[in-house]
Amino acid sequence: MTSVLGKAQQAQILTPEVLRLMKALGQKGEARVVGGAVRDVLLSRPVGDIDLAMTLPPEEAMDILAKEKIRTVPTGLAHGTITAVLDHKGYEITTLRHDVTTDGRHAQVAFTDDWRADSMRRDFTINALYLDASGTLYDYFGGAEDAKDGRVRFIGDARARIAEDILRILRFYRFYAYFGKGAADFEALEACRALASLIPRLSMERVSRECLKLLAADNPLPAWRLMKEGGILNFFAADAIHLASLQSLLENEAQYDVKTSAHTRLASLLPQDVKSSAALAMRFKFSNRDGDQLCVLAKLPALLHGKIEAPSLRHLIYLYGPQSCKAAVLLQKEGIAEALATIAAWEAPVFPIKGEDVLKSGVAQGPDIGKILSEVEAWWIAGDFRADRTACLAQLKRLEKDR
Repeated sequence: MTSVLGKAQQAQILTPEVLRLMKALGQKGEARVVGGAVRDVLLSRPVGDIDLAMTLPPEEAMDILAKEKIRTVPTGLAHGTITAVLDHKGYEITTLRHDVTTDGRHAQVAFTDDWRADSMRRDFTINALYLDASGTLYDYFGGAEDAKDGRVRFIGDARARIAEDILRILRFYRFYAYFGKGAADFEALEACRALASLIPRLSMERVSRECLKLLAADNPLPAWRLMKEGGILNFFAADAIHLASLQSLLENEAQYDVKTSAHTRLASLLPQDVKSSAALAMRFKFSNRDGDQLCVLAKLPALLHGKIEAPSLRHLIYLYGPQSCKAAVLLQKEGIAEALATIAAWEAPVFPIKGEDVLKSGVAQGPDIGKILSEVEAWWIAGDFRADRTACLAQLKRLEKDR
């Protein structure tokens, strides 16, 4: 099915740079904008990356663009993908293709010049949308109508699409979080449930990326609920099932006009114990920084419980940072507005003495320096950071005297 986009819609995608690429590639073939950019324009959403599909082999396309003085990068020649760079912005361009073989993780592809064949290997109808240089929209599976109605449907047989790429199970729930309205597609849900046991064949890095993208949606709760009800979480995040905590967090975000990170939302779904958070961070292959953050968010709500008064909160801000404390506060049920105001208004001071001050006091080089410094710092924190450098040095002398 074809139609023509309005001039205002065309202008968002068919920028001078995109038209330049299309014109160059059109010398010996054809190029169209494909996928998310087209879908987002139809939904009046902000357009992110603009990707193109073309009928030319990648090497030939690179030769043509080089003659037009357009720099290209061979980002994935085996799969027909190059990146053209114009005005410091990259445009991914991929040759039309169809799968020859696939094992659910990797596919062997063959190039084609058949646009419909290319569209059939894509995942969802809302992603199989093409726009040519004249503004004509090519929609082979009703994706434009699905996008408008909030339907996330696999192209053709849902199980066959998942068998081609197991990650599509998680992509279904992610796209439902962003674009779904009303009840989720029954065939898609049944296929995801039936094939969920294949998820452990995926790398956990890919799984965790999809989860975090899903949790970054404005309202990830319905999609995550569907994963819980369908038993999908059992295969990679069996502990992340505390939907009431996520709902409470989202309600607080809306009330106080604050959006937390995907990691914070993930933490809300977990039991509030460091062991569970550390295990999931390791399983998801998180960096040390992200893993530590998840563990901090597991213990901070308990530390805040019943004592969100300013002095205690200042102590926690100093120890764990304002962002972690803000996230933990939003996981509470009371005192949120006052706590957020404290976090916004208070800047943690710098501890006024250092290890060299302990050395100058006569302590020999060694582990005792750090121990004594920590004791003075704990005293300084307990005093709500009021002691200045002189007072901290005096406390240092008192500790030395008592040793």
